Amino acid sequence: MAGAPSATSETLLAAILASLDDDKAEEIVQIDLRGRSEMGDYMVIASGRSTRQVAAIAEHLTDKLKQEFGVLSKTEGKETGDWVLIDTGDVIVHVFRPEVREFYQLEKMWAPQGAAADAFR
Repeated sequence: MAGAPSATSETLLAAILASLDDDKAEEIVQIDLRGRSEMGDYMVIASGRSTRQVAAIAEHLTDKLKQEFGVLSKTEGKETGDWVLIDTGDVIVHVFRPEVREFYQLEKMWAPQGAAADAFR
């Protein structure tokens, strides 16, 4: 959006974490991707208790980023609410139902060798 304030990846990350916390997302994990991937600077993984909560968390987050920063996020999966991917460009956000999160185990794939996901909380 023209005239919208530009946001650093750290500013976006802070806003995303605050929004997830406000919407009662659970088990929020952030992973630093800088120097490890070209897809973004950070990945955030969180859980919602139901398909309805997962979809609501994603909706609120995309609305907040659009209003506060002019960021038009690409989303996938909001219709089913099992796993919503929100791509802000610099920060990739995954919101899962707990069973789906356990199945895909993204934290294990992206956590540094030998580090537990707890290190990112």
